[in-house]
Amino acid sequence: MSKTIVVVEDDESIREMLRYYFHSVGYEVRSYESGEAMLEGETGKECPTMYILDIMLPGMDGLEVLRRIRGDRERSAAPVIFLTARTAEIDRVAGLDAGADDYVVKPFGIMELQARVNAVLRRTRREGEDRIIRYRDLEIDPAAREVRRGGEKLELTFKEFELLRLLSSRPGVALTRDEILQTVWDYDYTGETRTVDMHVKTLRQKLGEEYITTVRGVGYKMS
Repeated sequence: MSKTIVVVEDDESIREMLRYYFHSVGYEVRSYESGEAMLEGETGKECPTMYILDIMLPGMDGLEVLRRIRGDRERSAAPVIFLTARTAEIDRVAGLDAGADDYVVKPFGIMELQARVNAVLRRTRREGEDRIIRYRDLEIDPAAREVRRGGEKLELTFKEFELLRLLSSRPGVALTRDEILQTVWDYDYTGETRTVDMHVKTLRQKLGEEYITTVRGVGYKMS
């Protein structure tokens, strides 16, 4: 599954430095010079892995951009790191109180920022892994590794459970067979997609046909 960072920074040199660096370590980077440009440019695009926001932006400031992100149902859970030249404690507190996950003061070292990004993603990943997922009449409990449909427990294999958790965590999103292979089976190559098809077939037999939809030429999604 692709990893994407959205950068909002009005200083072109910093913006390009972040774009170049994070691209070099495997991220897709979408960068913008203002909050308004980001909100317009991100319309219709998939939620990124993380946002990195400058707090002192022209027009709409970073705090307002963060409020817009947290108010968007599809993007509200995405982690956010603030970048700012402000050093006063009250400014750091304001950013964290608004819902930022971390706060890095300029000037900063790129390796420090990378470490902060990694730490935030590890933390949010752990939190997400334990969260109960509810989809229609399904209840998926990652901590207990249990699935219930209408209150009745279903017996799934390890990979069936991981496949269902992946699809149900992104309802309505069509995932390719290669994305599913890479995430559930950790296959970092294209090829053995029949494995996915076979597991979808057995999962449908246990859940019912109405939960997982085949997207022709793409893969699968929760219907």
